[in-house]
Amino acid sequence: MTSAPDPSEPVYLGPTLAQIEEAREVVAEVIQSTPMDPSAYLGALLGAPVWLKAENLQRTGSYKIRGAYNRLSRLTADERARGVVAASAGNHAQGVALAAQRLGIAATIFMPVGVALPKLQATRAYGAQTVLEGTNFSETLAAAQEFTVKTGAVFIPPYSHEDVITGQATLGLEIVDQLPDVETVVVPIGGGGLIAGVAKAVKLRADASGRSIRVIGVQAENAAAYPPSLAAGHQVTVDLEPTIADGIAVSRPGDLNFPIVREYVDEVVTISEDDLARAILVLLERAKLVVEPAGAAGVAAILAGKVWATGPTVAILSGGNIDPLLMQRVIAHGLEASARYLTVRIMLPDRPGQLATISQILAEVGANVVEVLHTRHHNGLQISQVALEISVETRGPEHRAEVLAHLRGAGYEPIVEQAE
Repeated sequence: MTSAPDPSEPVYLGPTLAQIEEAREVVAEVIQSTPMDPSAYLGALLGAPVWLKAENLQRTGSYKIRGAYNRLSRLTADERARGVVAASAGNHAQGVALAAQRLGIAATIFMPVGVALPKLQATRAYGAQTVLEGTNFSETLAAAQEFTVKTGAVFIPPYSHEDVITGQATLGLEIVDQLPDVETVVVPIGGGGLIAGVAKAVKLRADASGRSIRVIGVQAENAAAYPPSLAAGHQVTVDLEPTIADGIAVSRPGDLNFPIVREYVDEVVTISEDDLARAILVLLERAKLVVEPAGAAGVAAILAGKVWATGPTVAILSGGNIDPLLMQRVIAHGLEASARYLTVRIMLPDRPGQLATISQILAEVGANVVEVLHTRHHNGLQISQVALEISVETRGPEHRAEVLAHLRGAGYEPIVEQAE
């Protein structure tokens, strides 16, 4: 499905520098200036200095509070009295809830049934009334919009609004102030609110100083509406595939965001689910930072070799609100994707000593056994066989290959199992 632009409509190309500066003063009432940390590990991979802009450490755990607070602060007295409503499965919900609490505005947040418990609890803790409705975001959004019509409450969109874009743009100014010689900024993209604001802010600052700053957007390949939209010259709606990066899983670029991205963003790249899992693991191990999948998209692009840069580069970590249960799965997947965790299934003769033999073979190549399942109940087993499913820690691709080769050299046929 596509939608061509109406040539008679004026095109919004983002806020002015004065508007962003004004918004910065407004959001300073609630946000904190988040750290800009260097990453020697990523810098060595990229061949240029890399800095991590840790918005995962922002209040509410993401950059969303910037746009939400700027939008709510501009409501009239009548609009504030009517209250606000939003639909979100996580970061936008918390941003709107905290902004409303600080400004004394009643907030109703619609969230999908089955939303992660930590996100639900955090939203409630900021004082918002939460309504669980819909099994997917489209149903939740429809319920929120119906509530808006019935009650007169003001709907707060997550990305396609001038005040929201301007609020997110304050992050761009913060980046340039903290790292004046920045040459490349890597930004996760969902609907486009963050990258539209950041791109406009850093380009305005660069123009004022007579230099250039590149902006690279990153989308999960299972939810990548921007590449086909940019190729077509107008917004394109794509079918979403499952992705762990739910925070940037948007099927169509935002109406106000798309023209800004088309004008000011230099390149948009995509990354895989394995790339995202590896990025989360690298950030945990190397930077000691907890980052949600969407927030790790920029780092994932660097790890996957999708980013080219020669000067100081900033990867925005846009959020850190990850469900612990999801993190457990993602870490396991990231270890496997990094060839540091291996699970194999081996069919063995049903006689004593087989498990000890396999353990000895693994010990010879320094593979540490983590988990063992030994069963006679498995599809494809003959009556005289048992199935051994064994998980081991490995030290990387070469060690993983060595473990498999050693098992095969001993006459076994290991079947590699993939992490879920």
